[in-house]
Amino acid sequence: MTFDTIKFSTVDKAKFFRTLNKKVNDYFKEKKIKKTGNWKLYLKAIIMFALFLIPLILIFTLDLPTWVQILFMVLIGVGMAGVGMNVMHDANHGTFSSKTWVNKLFGSSIYILAGNDYNWKVQHNVLHHTYTNIQGHDEDIDAGRIIRFSKHTKWLKIHKYQKYYAFFLYGLLTVNWAITTDFKQSYNYLKRKLSYGKMPNATTQWTKLIIGKIIYYSFWVVLPLIMGFAWYQVLIGFLIMHYTAGVILSVVFQLAHVMPNTEMPTPDENGNMKNTWAIHQLFTTSNFAPKSWLVGFFTGGLNRQVEHHLFANISHIHYKKLAKIVKETALEFKLPYNEYNTMWRAVKEHYNQLKVLGQKPVIA
Repeated sequence: MTFDTIKFSTVDKAKFFRTLNKKVNDYFKEKKIKKTGNWKLYLKAIIMFALFLIPLILIFTLDLPTWVQILFMVLIGVGMAGVGMNVMHDANHGTFSSKTWVNKLFGSSIYILAGNDYNWKVQHNVLHHTYTNIQGHDEDIDAGRIIRFSKHTKWLKIHKYQKYYAFFLYGLLTVNWAITTDFKQSYNYLKRKLSYGKMPNATTQWTKLIIGKIIYYSFWVVLPLIMGFAWYQVLIGFLIMHYTAGVILSVVFQLAHVMPNTEMPTPDENGNMKNTWAIHQLFTTSNFAPKSWLVGFFTGGLNRQVEHHLFANISHIHYKKLAKIVKETALEFKLPYNEYNTMWRAVKEHYNQLKVLGQKPVIA
């Protein structure tokens, strides 16, 4: 089945999304506020960049004990994830600011995570947000052969043990971005002519990607070596930073979609999906820890994935207020509103889902 064959139903007799969309638009009109970020988001951006940069400056300027340097590299990894979820994510959805140039500027913070904005927008904005949890189309549930995230993925004997090793492998997410993922994605996306907005020139994209990697490694590897850090210190620090960020980002992503309460629907033989796009999002997405201020603050509202998937054109700073509207409307139309009360409950359920998916399928 090819990329172009997936079609969502256009039949929604109850008019769920039309009703929900009107309620949400009315909310912003009544409050007389923009759907993009506000001072709260900009303050968060300052905090996340500080969490990322201050420990790095201290490592470069002070003679610190090894254990302090290790601790600071962990904090830098936390800051990387924080910038990614709170700044880069909103900006590359076009919701950080009402000004396009501001979104482009802060969207480029993807390079802090060793990523590339073109690749990220195609994988996330186009493939993930459109074809959520559809095997073969949503790359977020494709972990290669090593982890089985979907019941529609071929089962291998190694998957029996994924409940033990999956969380350890999650830390390799941004390491892979830095080394191989971006090159593979650019090749595939350009070949398939996929884009989010205007299709980039292939030469321009490859040039931008290569220069970005050179600058990235010059800053994180060459500069520390020039400043006198030993090669093993640079390597260990680099891995600690990326592993920390990778674990955080991967866990947050998986708690939203690879859960017992989310579905992995497939199209029929003609490529048609059962539900409309909006209703599909309700069946394939889950929230977690909705009452936790800390989780909501640090994850950039990604603990409210239901709201994000339905309204990716609205900044996460508004999701807490929108959640009540979305939940009430979903229940009104007798549709699911998936949610786990705490993050630890969600982590436990994700582990259980890995365990279930790791079992050898029973042949009917």
